[in-house]
Amino acid sequence: MLLFAEVVREGGFTGAARVLGITKQTVSERIAKLEGRLGVRLLERTTRRLRMTDAGGAYYERCAAIAAQIDEANGEVLAYQAEPSGILRVSAPALYGRRYLAPVVARYLLEHPKLRVELVVSDRRVDLIEEGFDVALRIGKLDDSSLTTRKLGESHVYCVASPGFLRSHGDLRPSALGTARTIGLRVFETWEVAGVRARVTPALVVNDLEMACDAALAGVGIARLPAILCGDAVREGRLCVLFGGEATVRPVYAVYPSRQHLPPKVRLFVDALAEQIEPMRPLSARQTAAAVATARAPRRPAKR
Repeated sequence: MLLFAEVVREGGFTGAARVLGITKQTVSERIAKLEGRLGVRLLERTTRRLRMTDAGGAYYERCAAIAAQIDEANGEVLAYQAEPSGILRVSAPALYGRRYLAPVVARYLLEHPKLRVELVVSDRRVDLIEEGFDVALRIGKLDDSSLTTRKLGESHVYCVASPGFLRSHGDLRPSALGTARTIGLRVFETWEVAGVRARVTPALVVNDLEMACDAALAGVGIARLPAILCGDAVREGRLCVLFGGEATVRPVYAVYPSRQHLPPKVRLFVDALAEQIEPMRPLSARQTAAAVATARAPRRPAKR
C-alpha cells in the first residue's frame, strides 16, 4: 500500500526504488503482487511512463491519506523523543527526596515546561514496574537485578552527638556503643564503626532521620546521620562527629525499568540527578576534628 503511494508520488518504479533504498525489480514485483491480491490493475505500464487506472486513482487517494497519517505519527514520536513531555513519576526515600531531589525537580520543571512530575517520598521501596514509576532513588544495596542502574554518588553516614553529650560522657570508643545512649530507627540495630560491630539498643527509636538529628542536637544520645543532614550542624559546632570522623559509605543509585528506548524525560532527569553531587560529599577531616576539639575544650567560668 505505502509502496504503491511512493511509486505514484515519484512517477515510476525507478524513483520509488531510489527513495526506498531497494531495487527497481523489487518494486515492480511487489506492485504486481499487490495487484494480484486485489484482483485489479492499478497501473498501466508503458515503456515511457506509468498511468493510474481509475481503480488505481481511487486506491491512491486512500493510500496517500494513510501515508500522511503515518508520517504525522512518526513526527509526533520524534518530537516526543526530542522534548520531554507527559508525566514523570519518581520515588525517593523521604530525607533524600526533600533535601536532594526537590531542588532538582524544581529546576527540571522550569527547563521542561511540557512535563509534569509526580514525586513520591517514602522510605518504603516501591516496585517500579508494578506501581508505574519511571525512576527511583535508592541508597545502599540494591535488591532487584532486573532494573537498570546508574550510580550517582555516595552517601557518607557519621556517628554524631552534641557537644554537651560529649562533655558528659567522656572519650567514647566504638567498642562502647553497645552500652552508650543512642538514637536509632529500629528497636535493635547493628552498627559497624572503624571495623567494630556493636549490637545497639537505642534509648530513642524514631522513624525519621530528621527527628533523629533533632534528638541528637538536644543531647539525647549518639545518632547515625548522613552528611546531607548533619553537615551544617557539624560545621557550626552544634554536632560533633565521633570516632575520628569514620564514615559508613553507602552508594546512591538512580534505578529505572529499561535502558532500551529510554524516554527523554527519564534520561534527562537522571542526567540532572548525576549533576547534583555536591550535597553528597563527605565532611572534611578539618570540619570533624574542629567540632570535637571545640566540644572537649574546658568551659571558661562565666564572668561576673
